[in-house]
Amino acid sequence: MTRVVVWGENVHDREVPRVREIYPDGMHGAIADLLRERLPDADVTTATLDQPSHGLGGDVLANTDVLLWWGHVAHEDVADEVVRAVHDRVLAGMGLVVLHSGHLSKVFRSLMGTSCHLRWRESDDREVVWTVAPTHPIARGLPPAFVLPAHETYSEFFDIPVPDDLVFVSGFTGGEVFRSGCCFNRGLGRVFYFSPGHETYPVYHQPVIGQVLANAVRWAAPAGGADVAVGSSPESATGWYEPVPTTWERADA
Repeated sequence: MTRVVVWGENVHDREVPRVREIYPDGMHGAIADLLRERLPDADVTTATLDQPSHGLGGDVLANTDVLLWWGHVAHEDVADEVVRAVHDRVLAGMGLVVLHSGHLSKVFRSLMGTSCHLRWRESDDREVVWTVAPTHPIARGLPPAFVLPAHETYSEFFDIPVPDDLVFVSGFTGGEVFRSGCCFNRGLGRVFYFSPGHETYPVYHQPVIGQVLANAVRWAAPAGGADVAVGSSPESATGWYEPVPTTWERADA
């Protein structure tokens, strides 16, 4: 069972009437509902900024496989100790899916090591999201392109490291283009940034967006494997890996 936490800033959701109308249960609630519909075997919970430790205390993070992060106007209100804890959990193998204006969150910037700034405009532009890596797991079941009839424009230059994989590229009415679906490997963890999701549009009620997020959770979830110590530099004494066969062995021996 994949353990998923959807983290929402929950500021616009409470304070802006238009956002409350679109997302009466909060944006985090809508995102969680999308995931529950498509990942019935996952345990999907939510956390918000106003909770103790922003809902991301040690026990919560220790039992989270994939964390989704939506923030906008309160990035600086996120406690540095929580940012460090999330950062360390990603390096240790937890998946992270960063949504829309979360590109300027402390968590994402700390993992990217760049400013993560971009160009933007709010003018109800049409956004066409192109699938540019159709064989990537996050693109599974998606069309070659899908349309958001009206959305906030994000545009290059987007100051991020070169993605390990680029899954989606968006084009807008004004001619702008944007790397809207980017994958990164950090330590043992996987990070996916997905830009659609401005608070004044019903993006998180769209089935195609639910498919993207469900695919992203599956991709970002820890795959297991070798027990690797992250954040330490142990001395590698001679013979530490024994017993290891020193001769060829028959498969049927």
